[in-house]
Amino acid sequence: MALGLGLAAVILYLVRRDHLYLPHGVFWFVVAIFAVVFGLFPRLIDTVAVWVGVVYPPAFLFLAVGVVLFIKALHADLVNTRIERQLRRLNQEIAILGASQPRRRVESGAGLAAEPPHET
Repeated sequence: MALGLGLAAVILYLVRRDHLYLPHGVFWFVVAIFAVVFGLFPRLIDTVAVWVGVVYPPAFLFLAVGVVLFIKALHADLVNTRIERQLRRLNQEIAILGASQPRRRVESGAGLAAEPPHET
């Protein structure tokens, strides 16, 4: 239970300080809530394991944690792929825009000083 409460406090702190994106914070906050619930009611793990049909409840707990972490890793890879695709398209658009713009000649300050004075 203490682990879950500590995790919830850290998650709230990280989200509040904008170190953790809110949807990711919600996921980890839900994990913290489950840790608190299972810490308060440890027999709940046994009940859920029997309901699912697992004979050894600790094995069920490790299986559930493994599945949740697998889903989280898969989701992270999907988000990462989407961001990389968007970045690639953005880079391509910038390159296309840069190629379509006429090149401007940048004159240095020394070149401006070399011009003859205007006569009036």
